[in-house]
Amino acid sequence: MLSSKAKYAVRAVALLAERARTDGWTQVAEIAETEQIPQKFLEAILVELRGHGIVESRRGARGGHRLPQDPADISVADVIRIVDGPLALTPCASRTRFRPCTDCVDVRKCRLQSLMLKARDAVAGVLEHCSIADLAMAVPQESASDFEEGGSGSARPRGGTNTRSAERDDAGGAL
Repeated sequence: MLSSKAKYAVRAVALLAERARTDGWTQVAEIAETEQIPQKFLEAILVELRGHGIVESRRGARGGHRLPQDPADISVADVIRIVDGPLALTPCASRTRFRPCTDCVDVRKCRLQSLMLKARDAVAGVLEHCSIADLAMAVPQESASDFEEGGSGSARPRGGTNTRSAERDDAGGAL
């Protein structure tokens, strides 16, 4: 699951991409207020992103943070990897930090690894092909008010039923 830290990082970088078109430098307090991110936490995130060249900073009254490169050249995956590490759900599916799972008997005989690789590739495909510029220009598709809480605490679209219903044959058996 994506950490709050990674979500904050992506939101902050997307805001900096929006502001890059105007004056460029944005103060931490303004980012924190606009994106509803705890300021001290945001400061630590920006230091980490600065260390990886995603943002640059300048001190002083006219200082702040900005993107040193075109936001179209920064993928959402780049930011998430800096903050959260590999995109893979399991270490044996990581392309950048592969290692066998701690409870794995033999990675060559693992039934889950190929599935985890497919999941990792699907997630990476989406996140690597979405730039920070794309995200900064995106219009939210649904709001939280379009969802209702399910009995187990899960959210589902309002007024709908489970969209993944099992197909049945004429005898009532699952297809």
